[in-house]
Amino acid sequence: MMMVTGGLTDSAVKGSSEAYERACQVLPGGVTANIKYFAPHPIVMKRACGSKLFDVDGHAYIDYMLCYGALITGHGHPRVLQAITDQMKEIGTTVFGTPHELEAELAEKLTDFYPGVDMVRFTNSGLEATLLAIRIAKAFTGKEKIAKFEGHYHGGYNQVLFSVHPDLNRAGESDHPTPVPESTGMSAHDRTQTVILPFNNLEATERLLRRHADELAAVILEPVQGGFIPAELDFIHGLRKVTEELNIVLIFDEVKTGFRVSLGGAQKVYGVKPDLTALGKVLGGGFPIGAVGGKKEMMQMTDPRRGRDILSAVHSESDETDVLFHSGTYNGHPIVLAAGLATIRILEEKGTLDDLSAKTERLRRMLEEVYLRYGVPMQTLGWGSIFNIVLTNRPVKNYRDMHQDNQALRKALDYELLRLGIYVKPLNRYSMSTAHVEADIERTVEAHESALKKIVPRHPAR
Repeated sequence: MMMVTGGLTDSAVKGSSEAYERACQVLPGGVTANIKYFAPHPIVMKRACGSKLFDVDGHAYIDYMLCYGALITGHGHPRVLQAITDQMKEIGTTVFGTPHELEAELAEKLTDFYPGVDMVRFTNSGLEATLLAIRIAKAFTGKEKIAKFEGHYHGGYNQVLFSVHPDLNRAGESDHPTPVPESTGMSAHDRTQTVILPFNNLEATERLLRRHADELAAVILEPVQGGFIPAELDFIHGLRKVTEELNIVLIFDEVKTGFRVSLGGAQKVYGVKPDLTALGKVLGGGFPIGAVGGKKEMMQMTDPRRGRDILSAVHSESDETDVLFHSGTYNGHPIVLAAGLATIRILEEKGTLDDLSAKTERLRRMLEEVYLRYGVPMQTLGWGSIFNIVLTNRPVKNYRDMHQDNQALRKALDYELLRLGIYVKPLNRYSMSTAHVEADIERTVEAHESALKKIVPRHPAR
């Protein structure tokens, strides 16, 4: 494997530097999403195959980002590519813009896998899925506000774009967090519509929910924060109990955990049935997708037979309050659903997810052993085929606990790992795929050891 040598701005990644400078002339910050940027510039990729990425300079990387976890079968799995090709040949187009049979087929899979899903609506992203779930909750309860947990991310729209990664000097008390906006362009009114809750603190969470019960339509959370900090069992069951009592819709954002914790997501393992579930990432097999599933009585609020079509030129006598609008030209795109179904069929095969979880666990244990040998406090946190490296030995149960992590050392190690051909955007979680093989794991552990040898003497662990 070729290695990136030298700094990210030297001749080894000259092609990436030049491509980035070109992009900056026409794309703000040189990227199409803020999350794709890291200093001094991101590495620009040219192609990919299996567990590997190849940049414009020809360097190879073992990929642990996998499009932020979406590619659970790796890059370009032959069966996924074949399904896409076959679908286009069979239907003779790229998209119908009408109903088609794969919509019900994939929806049936989701109702089989996910305990909290009776019916399904498809969207084009996880963001759209959480947005629709919140709209359904508001319509169902007749209440306006929502509650989310500190440190949890549900997309880039106003009502949930609070306290994802807040400055603790502005975030208030740990048992009563203050909403901290994560973007400019948000109004003071936005702040009043979202209550921030402390994750894995049932007593404080219940107190806040009871205080705001008459206003709250929904509580939305990642059952595994950031994909790597699991909810404690007593917490998640207690949250389900109190939301049912208070008539607050419970929404599980399983965009990250869907198909990675289990085929039925975190809810299947916890034994908790949320009212609504948002899905994305793995579900699309590498294409943009989202889905909302939930209780029949809630999902039927999107039924177009209940009210008028707001985009129709024909006048309707129905009042607009009858309408819970949800639409999208590309919802249920046949090529996307074909890729998603092919991915799910691979994951359904006996032993596939068990093998993937075992492989992930093996990498985690080997990495922990290496860091222990070098005297660096470290633990891997996660579930299923996703985890993160946290440089502290102290318990980590929520966002605030992450501030015990030695992030300066982690960042330095991540940059060195990039130079050694291990691709994780600095400070991000690891996602595994069925395409990763034993040689990838061994090479990854060797790279971490090399990085520790080089970085730790210069940047001692605290």
